[in-house]
Amino acid sequence: MQYHRNGFRAGDPDILAPGPRVHDRSAGLPRAVDVLIAGCGPAGLCLAAQLALEPGIHTMIVEPKPGPIEKGQADGISVRSMEMFGAFGFAEKISREAVWINETTFWTPGGAGIQRVARVQDVPDGMSEMPHVLINQARIHDMYLDIMKNSPTRLVPDYGLRVADLVVGTEGEYPVTVTLEHTAPGREGETEVVRAKYVVGCDGARSSVRRAIGGALHGDAAHHAWGVIDLLAVTDFPDWRMKAFVRSEAEGTLMVLPREGGHLVRLYVELDRLGEDERAADRGMDDSHIIAKAQRIFAPYRLDVKEVVWWSIYEVGHRLTDKFDDVPQGEVATRAPRVMLAGDACHTHSPKAGQGMNVSMGDTFNMGWKLRHVLTGRAAPSLLHSYTEERRAAAKGLVDFDHEWARIVGAKTHDDKAGELPVVAQAFVHNLPFTCGLTIQYAPSALTGGAAHQALAPGFDLGKRFHSAPVIRLADAKPMELGHCIEADARWRLFVFAPEGDVGQPGGPVASLCDWLEQDPASPVLRHRREGDDIDAVIDVRAVFQPGFRELDYGAMPALLRPQGGALGLRDYEKVFCVDHKRGVNIYDARGIDKARGCLVVVRPDQYVAQVLPLSAREELTAFFGGFLV
Repeated sequence: MQYHRNGFRAGDPDILAPGPRVHDRSAGLPRAVDVLIAGCGPAGLCLAAQLALEPGIHTMIVEPKPGPIEKGQADGISVRSMEMFGAFGFAEKISREAVWINETTFWTPGGAGIQRVARVQDVPDGMSEMPHVLINQARIHDMYLDIMKNSPTRLVPDYGLRVADLVVGTEGEYPVTVTLEHTAPGREGETEVVRAKYVVGCDGARSSVRRAIGGALHGDAAHHAWGVIDLLAVTDFPDWRMKAFVRSEAEGTLMVLPREGGHLVRLYVELDRLGEDERAADRGMDDSHIIAKAQRIFAPYRLDVKEVVWWSIYEVGHRLTDKFDDVPQGEVATRAPRVMLAGDACHTHSPKAGQGMNVSMGDTFNMGWKLRHVLTGRAAPSLLHSYTEERRAAAKGLVDFDHEWARIVGAKTHDDKAGELPVVAQAFVHNLPFTCGLTIQYAPSALTGGAAHQALAPGFDLGKRFHSAPVIRLADAKPMELGHCIEADARWRLFVFAPEGDVGQPGGPVASLCDWLEQDPASPVLRHRREGDDIDAVIDVRAVFQPGFRELDYGAMPALLRPQGGALGLRDYEKVFCVDHKRGVNIYDARGIDKARGCLVVVRPDQYVAQVLPLSAREELTAFFGGFLV
């Protein structure tokens, strides 16, 4: 972590100096903003935290509730989301607070009631350095809110406001006119108008923003009610602190999800089938019905509930919008999006796969750096078309998966065979890469190259997230994960993997590439950098060498890997790494990197692999960045 870059700073390094775009809240609502976000759920706050870190962007986020949530809602954090949290700097805090899901157990009818028939490791070895965890959604909100509050823009939500309507115009700097309605007691129904360059609807399945741009959710409902309840209880069920799938003979299915704090547990409990036109609310069910059903499913084990913390009854539904922005398909070539949707506003599904919050945050992690590029003039507004192209495909994959998973989990009977894992367990194991959040793969586009050189590093799949591995940082011999140097700062990364025999010497492959990147006018590092910018303001170049750290000389490394920057021209000591021979995980072996030739891996600001290229691919590199950066 670097925080003395522009001079000594005392105190909490996470509290950044205020910038020029801090809104004076005593003056009331702003009349115009760069981005207006509707909704303070995980998607909205993930986006707001990214935009808040850009000093020149004026962001507003509104929420109809009177303040932050405290309990309930989603709880599952996939390993992919934990990797993303690392970019924001709070993965370690979440890891400490949360409960880790290490093992999943499966129970089926047998004996006097139910019996455990299988145990499965929840996250297979080698998938990620991050764990799968469960924690109250409110704590995730807190992390984003802290980033916003401590950012250069000092962004805080405007609670008690909802988007009532919006109109997208064609002229002016702020073409979107947004009508906001107050929801606070005493002000209900009062409206105010704010103009915006962009509006992002993260306002849930009944999204006003989606309705205003003519969008609709399409799909189906399973006509099945499920209850979800957070409780404190005493039980003799032995897997109370494990993730568990429990299916009884006559009473249906439930899932056990241990929660943070050592005692709290969440249950998802199958309730009743619903009629074709019936809603769960029509049955008048409450937490007592959820508890009674859970007690019957657990029998003969006892469940003595001491406190109900939160509960809800929901219906399984799988729906998706046609488009995640306001531009009709026939007009994509002539205008860029001004309004975009994320999270439940554009895709809904059951919570049993634990993907809703994760995919919603993935939506806006994809969107955030693109908005920053456009609003800071780094890229043309047409870049925003890639948001719908990439994230709708990801959401469709989720909806399709969830449809099948909900069917398997909710089935009354399974064709389980003696000596084999139960059907649910087999499906669970098969789907682990998906539930870990690691199967999203963006198709080839201006932002994701083709696979012509994939063989140079088959472990860094084009279009998939950058799969980290252990390395040693050369300057201070610190063992770390290479992927942890990717921060949520909207910068691109070039990871240069040196071939055998290259120790950074002049004239070697790495030094030649670095010299070209630093000095040649065709270099994307120079072409897309503004006067006065640090050399790594847009594209951050880092290198990994094959010898151990005691065999390399930091002072002999190419100048681009030892750049000076900031107000004082201080040197950056964090761009050179080598293989971690001590821990026994060689990143070249782990990711299949060609040791003889090395390679160049281009990583997007959202941690997805954009290109794998030879170290000599100068023209390809220039053309790639020239395809979207100004």
